[in-house]
Amino acid sequence: MIDFGDYALLRPLWLLALPALALLLVATRRRDALGDWRRVIDPALLAVISRRHKIAGATRRDGPLFVGVALIALALCGPAMKTPGAEQFRNLDATLILLDVSRAERLPQGVAAAQYLIERSGARRLGLVLYAGDAYLASPLTDDAKSLQSLLFAIDDRTVPDGGAEPDRALAFARHLLRETQILTADVALICDGEGLDARAERLAAALAREGHRVHSLFVSARSGADARDSSGRAAMTSLAAAGGGRADDAAHPQEIARAIEARGVAHIGSGELRALAWRDYGRFVLLLAAAPLLLALRGRGD
Repeated sequence: MIDFGDYALLRPLWLLALPALALLLVATRRRDALGDWRRVIDPALLAVISRRHKIAGATRRDGPLFVGVALIALALCGPAMKTPGAEQFRNLDATLILLDVSRAERLPQGVAAAQYLIERSGARRLGLVLYAGDAYLASPLTDDAKSLQSLLFAIDDRTVPDGGAEPDRALAFARHLLRETQILTADVALICDGEGLDARAERLAAALAREGHRVHSLFVSARSGADARDSSGRAAMTSLAAAGGGRADDAAHPQEIARAIEARGVAHIGSGELRALAWRDYGRFVLLLAAAPLLLALRGRGD
């Protein structure tokens, strides 16, 4: 599928038929029933003979035929418009952000990464889970990105009252939420410094991957220089993303993960059977338009 905002071609490969038709038109342009007689007989005399004896193919009416076939090819491409109210089906895809708020010094970088993912999530539903010693739903799945961005700037290290850092609880909460809301495909982005990640967290990430989701990790560092603690945290985040079938990157550079999330949303809506819910195919109406030139071409061949 190729989409242009509210417009799309559902089966664009049929466009390849149009240049093939053009080549066929050029190749057959000089061919008709009279053959080389057109070169040796005076045109005026040939016209009189053609009218008097009704020579088949003396006049060509292939133009309407090729127009009709071209319109059929366009109809097969599936010209479509987005269905009014298509946003009701957006809960089939989601981006769920799990943000560690246990450390004030690392929170600004995590908030900035979360904001970037929200801005680049396209038509997907968005959700935000905050965690420290426990996990809480800060925002239910919504398509209102602006409200979610406003909420991010109100977060501090006292937002979650439970002390500690338990990312496994955030992952378990995310899995429960995606099941409850019947999300088909989700990208779960864990933004933290790797503190508290263990084998249970990896098992949860692997379970999410088996259910059709992906778990990404964005590593937050407190300072520009890396220390031993940062190295171990980064390794744990990379291992988690591998278990969840996602990508691992720094929170300071979330561009690649954002692009992966955005591309997956478009691909899912376009290639699956669910696109019939989001797009209205007008190809059948183009087929009606093709009937007129085709009837004209058939009439011409019967004269």
